[in-house]
Amino acid sequence: MSAENKIGAKLRQLREAKQMTVEQLAEQSQCHAEQIRQIEGGDLVPSLTPLMEIARALGVRLGTLLDDDPLEGPVVFTSTQSPNVIRFSGKDPEATSSNLDFYSMAAGKKDRHMEPFMIDVKPRSGEAPPLSGHEGEEFIYVLSGAILISYGKTTYELEAGQSIYYDSVVPHDVHARGDETAKILAVVYAPC
Repeated sequence: MSAENKIGAKLRQLREAKQMTVEQLAEQSQCHAEQIRQIEGGDLVPSLTPLMEIARALGVRLGTLLDDDPLEGPVVFTSTQSPNVIRFSGKDPEATSSNLDFYSMAAGKKDRHMEPFMIDVKPRSGEAPPLSGHEGEEFIYVLSGAILISYGKTTYELEAGQSIYYDSVVPHDVHARGDETAKILAVVYAPC
């Protein structure tokens, strides 16, 4: 089963356990009902921002939507593993492909407060989506390639070996610079 389908199935299970309709969850998370239906249906997963809002509306941490079998002890990630990829389509509700491929580096770690990811950031085609923010903080370290981070009204250009740490409440967007895929390490902290 793909990671997208696992997230959708878990979202539906949590929503139904809370006896919420899609419309109620949409209202409480400030997401579109159709977007929630698409996630539950196993279509592309949107950016982290709506997932974080949905998790908050359900009263669970983001990792609850991303995990399968929580582990009590440490979780070891090896880059040669082939973890399930989560393909985020970004903030564009009309998107039909993934711009960001997330590899969870802590899948299964119970009660974690940070979400570490290895991310392939693909070149963007078309117009830039609107910026969006969410509670918390983000740390990004560029492993290869180059990225542009739109952060409020400022754009930061980072190349391999550079990092940035920012408050994610400020509307932002991360995308590859140029025509080549970049690889980043990102750690997202979102308070419950």
